[in-house]
Amino acid sequence: MLTPTELRAAVERRLDEAGRAWLARALTEAANTGPQADDPGSDSGSTSGPGPGSSPASGPARWELDFASAGRHVRSTRPAAGDPTPHDLPDAARILLLHAADADAPTAARLYAQGTAAERRAVLLALPHLRLDAADAVPLVEDGLRTNDTRLVAAAVGPYAARHLSPPSWRQAVLKCLFTGVPLTAVAEWERRARGDAELGRMLTDYARERTAAGRPVPADLDRVLALTSQTAATSQTAATSQTAATSQTAATSPTAAPPPTAATSPTATTAPTRALTREES
Repeated sequence: MLTPTELRAAVERRLDEAGRAWLARALTEAANTGPQADDPGSDSGSTSGPGPGSSPASGPARWELDFASAGRHVRSTRPAAGDPTPHDLPDAARILLLHAADADAPTAARLYAQGTAAERRAVLLALPHLRLDAADAVPLVEDGLRTNDTRLVAAAVGPYAARHLSPPSWRQAVLKCLFTGVPLTAVAEWERRARGDAELGRMLTDYARERTAAGRPVPADLDRVLALTSQTAATSQTAATSQTAATSQTAATSPTAAPPPTAATSPTATTAPTRALTREES
């Protein structure tokens, strides 16, 4: 995952002069303004769920308007092939705006609730970069996982979800990815969380049986996750140690070439004088 500084540099390399100027102005505005308090008469700041939400009493800040309009201002002038930017340019610009504004949980929840699918995706992608208390934004992640928009689902299973989703919720997230075709590479830290998770292994086995019984293909990623559910850190270390020992044993027992015979050990050298002595004595 790129840091905000690295992400900004990667984005700016793909923007024209007008786009870079817009981004610099918007980020400065966001840093100077920061998050706004919600309307006291509204419960939109609650993180118990996204809800409809409402803007602050004074209206949305300029940077929040920039957040909504980012897609009209950041346009790539260069092909994305090989570029390190891991997101679409509007996604990346919105992530940078949320980070620059130091958006808190109520602000993230409000922008998510009021946003389009693209804006919601950006909020989810920005969560690892925000200074949130533990599990503050879990309701947003869970809401993203309930959708059938695969780009929202992929954004929801990032590093924030890896750190803060409960085991039952994370297992359901993995199944959702397999069911909707979201690649396993989108699930942050899946190896760490899947290793030794017997309950996840049971759920995956049941899912594979259901797919097979219905005559449907089993997702290729399923076997990769299932293989890890039966492992623990101890068994992984044991397997690595056994492999190292086997390699060392093979090297130690490998046959080596016999040294060439020397004059002292050559059969010809030892028998020739004996035959000569026999002729003299006869």
